[in-house]
Amino acid sequence: MLFVALIVLIIMTLAGLALLRQMGAGTSIAGNIAFKENATSVADRGTEFANAWIVANYAITASDSVADGYFSSWGGSVDPTTFDWDAQSKLLVDDQVQTGNTTRFIIQRLCLTPNMSALAPAQSCSDSAVINTGDSHAGAGYPGVLPGTSTKPFFRITTRVDGPRNTISYTQVLVQ
Repeated sequence: MLFVALIVLIIMTLAGLALLRQMGAGTSIAGNIAFKENATSVADRGTEFANAWIVANYAITASDSVADGYFSSWGGSVDPTTFDWDAQSKLLVDDQVQTGNTTRFIIQRLCLTPNMSALAPAQSCSDSAVINTGDSHAGAGYPGVLPGTSTKPFFRITTRVDGPRNTISYTQVLVQ
């Protein structure tokens, strides 16, 4: 009888250890998902900072500024997993203190030729015309885009966030 009781006790102990291990794996998965979601939400701060840089420096967007993480052309495709983030991106230093994440971003003007004005005849940009917001006059309306109006190029902002537990998150946003 003692022998059977010991065998049952060993089986119950092993079953309890298996359940405990399974519960720990679920907690670990939930924690990793939380880190990933936090890293993605922190990427919004990098995007907002990059957008503010574009607004403040719009007059100089015809030229590259690698120190600011800005490129005046899209330069082909950028694979964020192989891009040299340390040498060619802008680092937001205050994010690491607040959230444990390190945020970097690059801005690419979606024009074909680097270091050339978006309005140059030889330039090819992905752009959209400035919309006329004028009212209608005498029952007729102005067209949505007036002839001779200038266009504004689009910019692609790519953000990389490195977080705890080797979490890496990438986001891309198009702005004008």
